[in-house]
Amino acid sequence: MGYTDDWESLMNGVFGPGGKLRYDVQKPPEKTGLPDLNAALLEQQKKLDEMIKKQNAALRGGTAQETLAQSRKMLEEMEADGLLAKGTAEVGQEHLGSFEGLAAEVKKTVLGQDAFVDGVVRAMCRPFVLGTEPPTARNVILLCGAPGTGRHFTLTETARCMAARGLLKSDRLAVMDLALYPGSGAEKLFLQDLYAALHAPGEIVVFEHYESCCPGFLKTLADLAVRGSAPLSSRYLVNKEGILVDAGTALAPGAVSRITPCGKYLVFFSRKGRAALADRFGAPFVSALGDVCETAPFAREDLAALAAQQLNALAAKVKTRLGLTLAAGADVRDYVADQCSPQQGVAGLTACCDRMFRALSEYCLQTDAALTGTVSLTAREGGIDFALNGGEAQKLFDLLPAAYTGAVEEIKKELNSLVGLGPVKEYVFGLADNLEVQQRRAAAGRRTASLSMHMIFTGNPGTGKTTIARLVAKYLKAIGALKGGQLVEVSRGDLVGRYTGHTAPLTNSVIESALGGVLFIDEAYSLYRGEQDSFGLEAIDTLVKGMEDHRDELVVILAGYTREMEHFLTANSGLASRFPNRIEFPDYTAAELLDITHRLAEGRGYQLDESCNAPLLGYYQRRQAQDARTAGNGRLARNTLEKAIFHQSRRLVAEPAAALDVILPGDLELEEE
Repeated sequence: MGYTDDWESLMNGVFGPGGKLRYDVQKPPEKTGLPDLNAALLEQQKKLDEMIKKQNAALRGGTAQETLAQSRKMLEEMEADGLLAKGTAEVGQEHLGSFEGLAAEVKKTVLGQDAFVDGVVRAMCRPFVLGTEPPTARNVILLCGAPGTGRHFTLTETARCMAARGLLKSDRLAVMDLALYPGSGAEKLFLQDLYAALHAPGEIVVFEHYESCCPGFLKTLADLAVRGSAPLSSRYLVNKEGILVDAGTALAPGAVSRITPCGKYLVFFSRKGRAALADRFGAPFVSALGDVCETAPFAREDLAALAAQQLNALAAKVKTRLGLTLAAGADVRDYVADQCSPQQGVAGLTACCDRMFRALSEYCLQTDAALTGTVSLTAREGGIDFALNGGEAQKLFDLLPAAYTGAVEEIKKELNSLVGLGPVKEYVFGLADNLEVQQRRAAAGRRTASLSMHMIFTGNPGTGKTTIARLVAKYLKAIGALKGGQLVEVSRGDLVGRYTGHTAPLTNSVIESALGGVLFIDEAYSLYRGEQDSFGLEAIDTLVKGMEDHRDELVVILAGYTREMEHFLTANSGLASRFPNRIEFPDYTAAELLDITHRLAEGRGYQLDESCNAPLLGYYQRRQAQDARTAGNGRLARNTLEKAIFHQSRRLVAEPAAALDVILPGDLELEEE
């Protein structure tokens, strides 16, 4: 009897008689109160494992044996590289087709998340015990927790171990990044990719970054989980390559009008739990979740074990690639363990060891002779030292090329060239100082703290708010705080829709365009026109949510008059707390406006005669004292210069011998407005 027949007979024995595997959903007991499903699951799992053991003797050859052999080979290679403890690769024949000991097996490679591993294994086991009814989803699972805490690795390892035991036909995962479908215009691409993922080899479909997906597409996924299928807006045909082709209105045979989960596991990844999921998918979707598994922060001893694992891998790599033996003690292990940060998680440990390898590689490349022997690493405050064969210790990371800082210096120079704005410059330069300190803390193995960089610029028109926003965007990219560095400048009309249901997608589209850079909203107070302005309030709510969802990818700068901005911050309870950095742009003094006028003239190839200074200074003093808000500040200086250039051109027509680049007091138009 083949493996498949044995498996079907076994399943029939567990779930009831019949010629084929039955997926009846377990009915709740009639007694009052809900059953303890996890306890029932474990009890049924024990019975299942006992019956599977009786069948294992008949298992010979086939997919399970091939998968087991491949799994053993991979684990043996990992053991040889020092990534796993000896004996990890010994998957016993008695475990074929059984869940017994599966969690313990996964924990050999996934360290420090025992409760999470137990939850994931239980989630994968649940449909075997409770049963499902194809083509509905086998199980809908939420895996949540902070980045770098092992969510993805745990699922991958669980799938690998299950495939090796014959519990899954394949350990392959089909992954959909939902951030690729932010707007309704990507509907056909989304449906095609979803159809391909659900029909791909393997039995697990993974969904990433649902927070950035078009709401309409999330409705399709919710229907898959809740109803077991989702209707398509058009009829489609499936061509030979498995691609959906719009069939139009034709009554083509075999046209697809609905999409189903195909009996797969649907796994959603998120940093947040049920509540955030309900906000985007709705309560029925959350109720349809079979399991919610959340990672926990790593304990100190777990991080030490993970660091030791990474150092073992580094030692194997150094031996294979560089021909050197690596020696490191507990001090280096603890240094690597300290690289776990809230932003990177344990990925910081991998990045640290990669940096060590690049530095050692650079040392070998700079040495003409072939190197042999032992390279010893020691940790110190702020870094790692290395010594070859007991020689003099050197700073390891000094071997790496220094980071390019030309762009930073250039932007600093441009900022410093601006007239006035002392407090503003001080704050902007402080951003780089904070980033440098956090990088030094990370290098020293200390915990780092993320800094909220959302800002509010307040002040009168012409005080340089937009100019500073552009420089801030470039500066944050130059110092490594942002990936893109673009400035997306918008106003109310770019965020608020013209009809119901238009505002949120419009605002989300603007947010998407600004990811990696700065979103600058001028006259932001115009978004809030009172409690009756439902469209404006929707834009503000969407903006606040977008800032939360993309906290590491976006900086938002709001600009406007001081008094109006104070009123604007009352529009949403979470608005004020998300903008801890409020910078007041002071009005320019008369002396500063005179300086600006000279610089503007120089930039346009002109110069002001010294006799222009006194009348200009008096004019600026009077205008600023009357009403700086309407005078225009920097715009006042620009407008004054432009009028002077106009009048100078008329004078030069009458005086052909006069200097072409000199502006005289008679060219100035200083009448009060």
